[in-house]
Order: sequence, then C-alpha cells, then structure tokens
Amino acid sequence: MIAPLTYAVVGLAIVLCAVAVYYAVRDKLVDDRLLAVAALLELGLLIQLVTGLLGMGRIEDPTEKATFVAYLVTLPVIPVGAALLTIKEKSRWAMGSLAVGGFAVAVMAARLLQIWNLYG
Repeated sequence: MIAPLTYAVVGLAIVLCAVAVYYAVRDKLVDDRLLAVAALLELGLLIQLVTGLLGMGRIEDPTEKATFVAYLVTLPVIPVGAALLTIKEKSRWAMGSLAVGGFAVAVMAARLLQIWNLYG
C-alpha cells in the first residue's frame, strides 16, 4: 500500500461526501464535476487494489488478511454503484446515497492503511 495514495483516496472520498451532501441540501442533480471526483476516486481505488494484492503476503494473521482482501475488492465497487444510482435516480436521496458511499470509502480505505501498517 502506498500511504500518500491512501491519504489521497480518503481525501477524495471526503470531498465526494461533502459535495454530495451540499447538492442534496440544495436539491441539485449530479453534474460532471461530481462524476469526475468519483472517477478520480475510482482510479485511486483501482491502483490501491493492484498494489494491495501484490503486497498482501506481508500480512500474517489470516483474519486480518481476509478483512484486507475483502476491503480491497469491495472498495472499487462502491463509487461505481453509488454514481450509477445517482445518475439513474435523479433525486435528493440519490445524492444522499453518493454521500454515504463516499463516507464508506473513506472509512474502509483508512482501515486498509491501518491493517497494512500493523505488518509493515
């Protein structure tokens, strides 16, 4: 895992969450800028997936390894699913789901780094 990449992923996820909450409060629909943030987040998560899978041999505890791999594989699905739902739904609640997705990505990415640092 690359710590600066993880910090960037967490930062982008928090930005995505904050902007989606702002859009939900203002009752605005998704636009290209918000989707660009989700796309950048997805790119970072895919890089993190490859890096994490290549180096997961460092993690010795089988429970932590299972959690690590589950988070790595699940994380790239969240922004895509939330963005597709937001595009399809076109409501305030769709922005809420994008905000929750951004928050979930931030928490899970931080936990990935925590697990990685235990064995580094």
